[in-house]
Amino acid sequence: MSKFKRMHLVVLDSVGIGAAPDANNFVNAGVPDGASDTLGHISKTVGLNVPNMAKIGLGNIPREVPLKTVPAESNPTGYATKLQEVSLGKDTMTGHWEIMGLNITEPFDTFWNGFPEEILTKIEEFSGRKVIREANKPYSGTAVIDDFGPRQMETGELIIYTSADPVLQIAAHEDIIPLDELYRICEYARSITLERPALLGRIIARPYVGEPGNFTRTANRRDLAVSPFAPTVLDKLNEAGIDTYAVGKINDIFNGAGINHDMGHNKSNSHGMDTLIKTMGLPEFQEGFSFTNLVDFDALYGHRRNAHGYRDCLHEFDERLPEIIAAMREDDLLMITADHGNDPTYAGTDHTREYIPFLAYSPSFKGKGVIPVGHFSDISATIAENFGVEKAMIGESFLDKLN
Repeated sequence: MSKFKRMHLVVLDSVGIGAAPDANNFVNAGVPDGASDTLGHISKTVGLNVPNMAKIGLGNIPREVPLKTVPAESNPTGYATKLQEVSLGKDTMTGHWEIMGLNITEPFDTFWNGFPEEILTKIEEFSGRKVIREANKPYSGTAVIDDFGPRQMETGELIIYTSADPVLQIAAHEDIIPLDELYRICEYARSITLERPALLGRIIARPYVGEPGNFTRTANRRDLAVSPFAPTVLDKLNEAGIDTYAVGKINDIFNGAGINHDMGHNKSNSHGMDTLIKTMGLPEFQEGFSFTNLVDFDALYGHRRNAHGYRDCLHEFDERLPEIIAAMREDDLLMITADHGNDPTYAGTDHTREYIPFLAYSPSFKGKGVIPVGHFSDISATIAENFGVEKAMIGESFLDKLN
């Protein structure tokens, strides 16, 4: 019998809590990640007021320097710790895959100097559209459409760009390149980037609308991922006939593997929270696991190095956290974590190699406090033990500590 009938995992995309021990092996615009600290630097530079996460225990997470404006609770309502990444990477897929029990020992390919001519030529031949070569490099998603959107509107050329992540992104004005066509081109790009020397984690369709000087990306984004290379805990749950609900880009990250209820993409963090609350209220969701990604922290503020916006986004989540808690049942468990860092005060625009916070709350808890520092994959092992399925590749359960 499951200790918790339902488990809900919410990933605050990029909300790291301090440099990992190996952070100096990862760089950001030539600067090692060793001084990165997403939550710490936001708290220190622009202030952070998240009383609901603090109440669970956010300020109790072990740190050399306590979070400046998030005090430790003398009587928290839940359990807290931080988790370290084992895998070689600091991107969304690597983080989420490890959270579900995989160890990524060979990172995906990244293209700091842009994609090779062979890939661009193949896409041109398939699509019948030219590719704007000047955009072919790591680029801010909003800056690239500001810089090349007017040209695309005139010529119909494709805007293909990358980032410090292992991704190929195609931006297309919806009035110039229809969504169906954009998705077809992305599917082709996916088919030619499935093995080295161009093994990419995701191909991302980035549609936008508007006029020069006032372009806006739409919610019609689509991510085409590779499938996990080994079974995750999602697969174990699905094989056991246990419900798995995906909210936001989770279905894309796992290419649908192990997910039997896709609740759709999020238009915003707030929309994602609405969807999660709706999912939790489904009468048919009596037992199982929900997995939510809230990406605005990363996409809108981390990569754009906007500390004020990042802080406000955290405030918005925290203000709505009581609604999520109110939707819980007595034997539910809520887990809040992240997948990597993206320090908005740091060099460059890349993710940062950090610990991730972990908060756990259940109405059934009799105890509370800090549990030992572990690894991302421990979340998956905890889920596996709770539902009585085999764990995935790595991870050690801390279920017995959640009482």
